[in-house]
Amino acid sequence: MEDGHTIFDYNVGLNDIVQLLVRQKLPSVKVVKSRDKEAELSDSDSGCGSTQSECDKSSTHSEVEAQTASNSAQTDTAELIDPGFGFFKINELVDARDLNMGAWFEAQIVNITKTTKASKEEAAEAHPSEEEEILYHVKYEDYPENGVIQLLAKDVRPRARTVYQWHQLEPGMIVMLNYNPDDPKERGYWYDAEIQRKRETRTIREIYAKIILGDAGDSLNDCHIMFITEIYKIEEHGSSADAPAGSESPLKRSNGPECKLCKDDPKKNCRSCNCHICGIKQDPDKQLLCDECDMAYHIYCLNPPLTSIPEDEDWYCPGCRNDASEVVLAGEKLKESKKKSKMASATSSSQRDWGKGMACVGRTKECTIVPSNHYGPIPGVPVGSLWKFRVQVSEAGVHRPHVAGIHGRSNDGAYSLVLAGGYEDDVDDGNEFTYTGSGGRDLSGNKRTAEQSCDQTLTHMNRALALNCNVHLNDKNGAESKNWKGGKPVRVVRNCKGRKHSKYSPEEGNRYDGIYKVVKYWPAKGKSGFLVWRYLLKRDDDEPAPWTRDGKERIKKLGLTIQYPAGYQKEKENKNEVEEETATPSKAKRKRNSQGSESTKTSPGKTPKKMKVEVYKLSKEQKTLIKNDKLNKKLWDEAMESLSLGPKFLNKVEEVFLCICCQEVVFQPITTECQHNVCRECLQRSFRADVYTCPACRHDLGKNYSMTVNKSLQDILTQFFPGYSNGR
Repeated sequence: MEDGHTIFDYNVGLNDIVQLLVRQKLPSVKVVKSRDKEAELSDSDSGCGSTQSECDKSSTHSEVEAQTASNSAQTDTAELIDPGFGFFKINELVDARDLNMGAWFEAQIVNITKTTKASKEEAAEAHPSEEEEILYHVKYEDYPENGVIQLLAKDVRPRARTVYQWHQLEPGMIVMLNYNPDDPKERGYWYDAEIQRKRETRTIREIYAKIILGDAGDSLNDCHIMFITEIYKIEEHGSSADAPAGSESPLKRSNGPECKLCKDDPKKNCRSCNCHICGIKQDPDKQLLCDECDMAYHIYCLNPPLTSIPEDEDWYCPGCRNDASEVVLAGEKLKESKKKSKMASATSSSQRDWGKGMACVGRTKECTIVPSNHYGPIPGVPVGSLWKFRVQVSEAGVHRPHVAGIHGRSNDGAYSLVLAGGYEDDVDDGNEFTYTGSGGRDLSGNKRTAEQSCDQTLTHMNRALALNCNVHLNDKNGAESKNWKGGKPVRVVRNCKGRKHSKYSPEEGNRYDGIYKVVKYWPAKGKSGFLVWRYLLKRDDDEPAPWTRDGKERIKKLGLTIQYPAGYQKEKENKNEVEEETATPSKAKRKRNSQGSESTKTSPGKTPKKMKVEVYKLSKEQKTLIKNDKLNKKLWDEAMESLSLGPKFLNKVEEVFLCICCQEVVFQPITTECQHNVCRECLQRSFRADVYTCPACRHDLGKNYSMTVNKSLQDILTQFFPGYSNGR
């Protein structure tokens, strides 16, 4: 407290609690007033780590006075030293600009010098004023590690101390405010800004400003200011001399935290800004910084711990360091990864060659015509379609899981199931069958099947299949639907493994048998003695079943044969040839004889007849819609040539009307002037990125291009691929 002032001058009100400390007497500092260069103070003892000029090397002041200036700069209450030139004094509190980011930081002047002859000529060319010949040596208060920085007068100004009230702010004013360019909603640094707009309603107050980034003219326009109660007046040079007493140490301004996780809370442990292992904020001198991930580690937190800081320039943490023992050298075998070493197949005692079967292979493509939660048949997949492996069924979208028997969601319903004869309680009668729910088995490790070992519950996939029944869910006694045809459809796939139990299963591969509906479901004790959930499903499909006479004829007309993965048959033929070469002479002779007897059945000069495929038939409505789509007449002519291929006609339509952006069938198609079809959402996204050209051929569409949906094309695609718009 200063003499001659009352408590009121310090804004202390009635019943306020204050803390009083006895002021310590400071050593008297001799005021130096000299205009000679010999009186200029040196900042060599102030820890200068970053300079913008070499002028301070010419200063020749004594070490005693330099040490006194350095000590006085460490306290806010140090007496001011007038160098005899410039607007500021040594030890004065100022705002200094960071030349890299253009923000203003609280600093203190530790020395003032004049430029050298060479620097003076350069400064005179850019700024002929006398003040620009002076260099201010400042030290940032919050960043002492930066040392002493030399700045020109335009980058130094008196410390801001006046906060504007709301009614004082007007558009066009240049002020200093807090803003975060990376995250505008968080606290950042202090920038100069020009107020552009001011908005006030009954509940909110908003200010939009243009942030000025440095002296080069860079700026950010129309920035929403979050901290409108902390807008400061920019003090002019020389205003500090007219400031009232007590204003030399204004209130500390708050900047954005260095760490966004802990908000620079010293009491909170943080693994981001401190030790990545313990997070304790202590012993910064015993921390190592990784040269790869920039994370800090205490030397005693490492495993094994280090006794001292290593002398090597580069250091990498355990997560970034490359282990030389894991590098495969020339002639060495591949080393097993940590992930694979923990798999159940690695620790199993089974002699099976796990991992090379088709049950472990991943999908090479995915069905995008309909979403994964689609009910009903898949467009382009007729009843009787046959695939060699389950992964192909997944790729076609008929039954998506590779291994699971039921595909569904417990809060929605079941979309498809597979009859593979895995449960002894299954009863297959063709047009209807009794299906056993999943669960009740120990499938630990990588086992795909096991004996029933506990009771099943109506949860997960069992509950999903029960939701398909057109009746209220009953998880205790089950339920039966009176109008079972009103239930949700289920796609049924029969596997050849069920052939030993049912004559309706295919002899090879997996066959799509159409749509079934759940009639009833109930709990019962199975053959294993445990409780199982059973479901009665009946067929409800317009297409004939594959085992009927009509179904077999239709399969022949459509030319449906078993489908193999790409390259599978060629690989199998090569394998057979290798087996013939390695077989014994007697076995090879018998094999050649059997092949010769088969070849005599067909004439060597004739090729087998190509089976005729039923032509894909278009309805009258579909023909009308295709005719109305005059913009895509050329594309439809190309697609109509594939009508003779039967169901493959839909594959051709999908190929012709594929969006070049999302690589799916166009939805809400926009037919451009250049006769290309693009999804409206894809084209809008392109326009939002200021790309106003056709995505296919780069034809200029113009910024004001009218995006009109081709309704005729949308209607015909919806008929060919029902449900494909779900989820789009």
